[in-house]
Amino acid sequence: MNTSLLHTPDGVRDIYGRELAEKECVGESLMKVMRSYGSRNIQTPTSEFFDVFSKDIGTIPSKDLYKFFDKEGNTLVLRPDFTPAIARCAAKYFMEEEYPLRFCYEGNSFVNTSELQGKLKETTQMGIELINDGSVYADAEVLMLVVDGLKACGLTEFQVSVGDTSYFKGICEEAHLDEETQQMIREYISSKNYFGTQEFLRKQNIASDVIRDFEAISKIYCSDEELISMKEHATNARSLAAIERMLTLKNVLAMHGYDKYITVDFGMLSKINYYTGIIFKAYTYGVGDAIVKGGRYDGLLGQFGKEAPSVGCAFYLDEIHTSLKRQQIQILPTEMQFCIVLYDDVSYKVAFEAAASERMAATCVSM
Repeated sequence: MNTSLLHTPDGVRDIYGRELAEKECVGESLMKVMRSYGSRNIQTPTSEFFDVFSKDIGTIPSKDLYKFFDKEGNTLVLRPDFTPAIARCAAKYFMEEEYPLRFCYEGNSFVNTSELQGKLKETTQMGIELINDGSVYADAEVLMLVVDGLKACGLTEFQVSVGDTSYFKGICEEAHLDEETQQMIREYISSKNYFGTQEFLRKQNIASDVIRDFEAISKIYCSDEELISMKEHATNARSLAAIERMLTLKNVLAMHGYDKYITVDFGMLSKINYYTGIIFKAYTYGVGDAIVKGGRYDGLLGQFGKEAPSVGCAFYLDEIHTSLKRQQIQILPTEMQFCIVLYDDVSYKVAFEAAASERMAATCVSM
């Protein structure tokens, strides 16, 4: 026998038994919350045309996609990200709709990265997309849903870091920085390398007030006082608008008691280029990566012919499950009860009736 057939490729794994039951339980809790916010389920294909996730769309780099060909020679990919696929679907079936559309989804995504670092190439995501609403209240709704969803899973200690890509882009436009310079600054700021950012900027002959704005977002978090100071010193309209919207967003969240879960981080800069406004990530103990990611993508649906402001998020089910286990939080409401009924030819009928009775009592019975 070829024992290599028993193994899975790198980055994917089998899940069964109690672990799978726990993961499904977490998913059911999340789905209840997403539906309670008025979201309707949507399901898109596992494979899409390559152009749905191309560089122009601004999603995962091409080298990290699972690519293959159909019999007509079209290049297809396994979806690495749900948002562009749902944007395509919304543009196709809801082109003329102008009222807010709320979708929720569940499925697996695939990213063929060689930099595993313990991460899976196939992961389960659940999320929502709120389309046709460009208001700050839509941003607040998604963030509140994130908090409610994580609490429904059983988590009590977590934090949602919120930034806004418009602030960084506004500074870059004001300084007339080329793409390569922007990328270097982005990497320094994303890694919270304060001194590296400072040194690089001073070598670029950039104006001192622009350097000050970049240095302000190199810090880990922005307090309310720092936000107000940034607003007073903002020298371009786009960055100023981002700060004002963030202050309004914080006020809306505070109005409903969600502000204690929120921190502001203007230095959060996503590698996904379709984000146009707020971006956010949720973190908790026990895992080294974000358990929720999301943001506003007002230009994405325009790539498919429908101009519609939109915002959404994705819950990473595998990471959430891992964090719950490492924090020793009970996932299943009760212990799963299993029972085995033994029988022979004579006792089969009695055994079957006994098994049926136990199944009615919610016991898992095998014969």
